[in-house]
Amino acid sequence: MSQPDLSIARHFAALPDPRVDRTKKHKLQDILVIALGAVLGGADSFDDMEEFGNAKRGWFQRFLELPNGIPSHDTFNRVFAALNPRAFQDCFVGWMNAVCERCGLKGVQIDGKAVRGTAGKGALSGCLHLVSVWAAENGLTLGQEAVADHSNEIPAVPKLLETLELAGAIVSIDAMGCQKEIAAKVREQGGDYVLAVKGNQPTLYEDVAACFDKACEEDFATVRFDTHVSEEAGHGRREERTYTVIYDPRGLRTRGEWEGLKAVVMVYRQRWVGGAHSEEWHYFISSAAASAGEFAASIRGHWGIENGLHWVLDVVFREDQSRARAGHAAENLAMLRRVAVSLLKQDKSKGSLKGKRKRAGWDTDFLTHLLELLSD
Repeated sequence: MSQPDLSIARHFAALPDPRVDRTKKHKLQDILVIALGAVLGGADSFDDMEEFGNAKRGWFQRFLELPNGIPSHDTFNRVFAALNPRAFQDCFVGWMNAVCERCGLKGVQIDGKAVRGTAGKGALSGCLHLVSVWAAENGLTLGQEAVADHSNEIPAVPKLLETLELAGAIVSIDAMGCQKEIAAKVREQGGDYVLAVKGNQPTLYEDVAACFDKACEEDFATVRFDTHVSEEAGHGRREERTYTVIYDPRGLRTRGEWEGLKAVVMVYRQRWVGGAHSEEWHYFISSAAASAGEFAASIRGHWGIENGLHWVLDVVFREDQSRARAGHAAENLAMLRRVAVSLLKQDKSKGSLKGKRKRAGWDTDFLTHLLELLSD
């Protein structure tokens, strides 16, 4: 059997080792490579990492030094608790940027998620909250920022945006991110924003709604606009969305405070379930002069972070069941899981992510292939 061509260890070469010399029985690179391979192959805890490493020891020995064998679960725990989360995240930035440059960065979604298992005793209060940047079309996590709770997510967004090159990308954020500072930071980084407008910006919400009310009264005769309609049906439910864009909107009292604002968008959603009918209106502002169809893809694509990342983390990787709490362990494990999701999504073979994760645990050739995605 040929030697695996893995240069993954170079991603960790510049990572500061938090341990003192007398406790370094295992190389830091070995610990991290085993941990990532184990998470890809089905490990959900530090005990699992030790067991996975022992089960695959012969395979790991083909490209790792392992001077004292496979690390114990306590070693994994101590190392992940002590690692600097920002430095650990930076290990993967080069690879993520290279994938985005190769494929092109189109849509970026930003949203928060609670890791409930980190609270202890089943309580949500006090658990780890993470704000993630997700590129759905690329299948990549571009960054994460830990915050104390949901109310602290807003200050984390500009920090995340500062690390990204957003040229040509449309960044979508829900209503909590409808902030002037965030809009300005997106533009500063070269991207365009699509921000949901709700009650947290009452003047803006009132003016955007009035803009569309007036346009409807005049049958859109005095504005430049575009529309797009989409329909979905199945399982006894039918849904229709009408996306209407008004370019260069008039009457927005705070327009000058929103960097580069060029359009407002209204989504009128109707839903039929059985004999019941419901309707909703949603409003957005944007710095892009995109078509209604492009806005529809961006707004609809924002759900990509829920379905393509958060759902996968909870269902496939059982993130909410994680009990890692010591030091930075929870945050660093969360990043490792997001890298694993990104690697699995780069693989274009058939099968679900859950199935691919099992396959990585059973088939070292497939696991090698996934880890080689991090190689040059």
